[in-house]
Amino acid sequence: MKAVIAGGGIGGLTAALCFHKFGWDVELCEQAAEIREIGAGIQISPNGMQVLRALELDQQIEAIGFRPRASQLRMGKSGRPIVTASTQAYEARFGAPYLHIYRPDLISVLKDVVLDRLPQAIKTGVAVTGYGQNDREAWLTLDNGLKCNGDIIVGADGIRSTIRAQMIGQDKPDFTGNTAWRAVVPVSKLGRNCPLPVSSIWLGEGKHAVTYLLRGGQLANFVGVVERDDWKNERWTERGDKADALADFAGWHPVVTTLLEQADEHYRWALFDRAPLDQWAEGRAVLLGDACHPMLPFMAQGAAQAIEDGYVLARNLAEQNDHKNALDRYFALRQKRTAKIQAAARANMSIFHQRSSAGKLTTFGPMWLADKFKPDIADDRLDWVYGFDVTAE
Repeated sequence: MKAVIAGGGIGGLTAALCFHKFGWDVELCEQAAEIREIGAGIQISPNGMQVLRALELDQQIEAIGFRPRASQLRMGKSGRPIVTASTQAYEARFGAPYLHIYRPDLISVLKDVVLDRLPQAIKTGVAVTGYGQNDREAWLTLDNGLKCNGDIIVGADGIRSTIRAQMIGQDKPDFTGNTAWRAVVPVSKLGRNCPLPVSSIWLGEGKHAVTYLLRGGQLANFVGVVERDDWKNERWTERGDKADALADFAGWHPVVTTLLEQADEHYRWALFDRAPLDQWAEGRAVLLGDACHPMLPFMAQGAAQAIEDGYVLARNLAEQNDHKNALDRYFALRQKRTAKIQAAARANMSIFHQRSSAGKLTTFGPMWLADKFKPDIADDRLDWVYGFDVTAE
């Protein structure tokens, strides 16, 4: 059996390795001339690491990542901690570590392993224009006039998915009123204002920032989200001006402002929300990752959920003789979970951005008290996300 995958990002490459694990042949089509990623940090939580461990990639991933000591909520200007949760205990609690990864490093590892295990699987420089199928096979149509044929078509082609558009039509995302800034800076440029070896969420009025370390502590990652409606471009490769980024976080803690000051490049993109889909498949074509459940970044689960998708999809297709039953089961196993995480990310957006003193007191006060008297309460609330192991179902 053969899977043909559209998209060479984290979801597509992981899906290729999952299909290979379960005995399938794979062909992956990527429109870029070279599979690579723009610089940015991501977080791989224990639920995602369980899949990477099942694919025998965990040691390579850990070697290029960073293990934070804790996760924190802090006030953006004063830096005062509200909640601190140890992430070093996650492996014992959830069965796998929590890592920070530089996107280009993760893509490089995944690509190299795909090429090692499936030497002829990746085709680059070919843009997918659509798909076709009959009762025996399915195929991707490419911009060069050729086709890639297989038994199943997997749309892992991201938030602007060509496969999804053909399957269910163009989506109509809702602008959240938020714009995100992104930057990565060598820690050697930050001096005493380098972020601590923890994942920190800095809270402010109508905005928040996230900082953490990457690549063994050599790089510092910054993401800042600001409520504003003067920028509605969803492409996350658009550069912005340093002055605008600094103005958005003027008066904030020096860890935040120093990162922005020392960054050579400042990227920004508008955040749009999408309702969960009630269809992920049509015949022999199926969606995965951002193509079917794009997520706001406030749960740090976009990559982990795409990784989970690949494993569940490949396993169900390998275990079921009928592709329709397999794809129906994949949807049943994944849609409710991903929709719940989408909703949780949406809720966090409003929690982080309290503007009034009363809102801050009623929201952050109970968090601070809980952290003092029951410090593991934050972990309890994450059990359903981090403790979920798709490889053990």
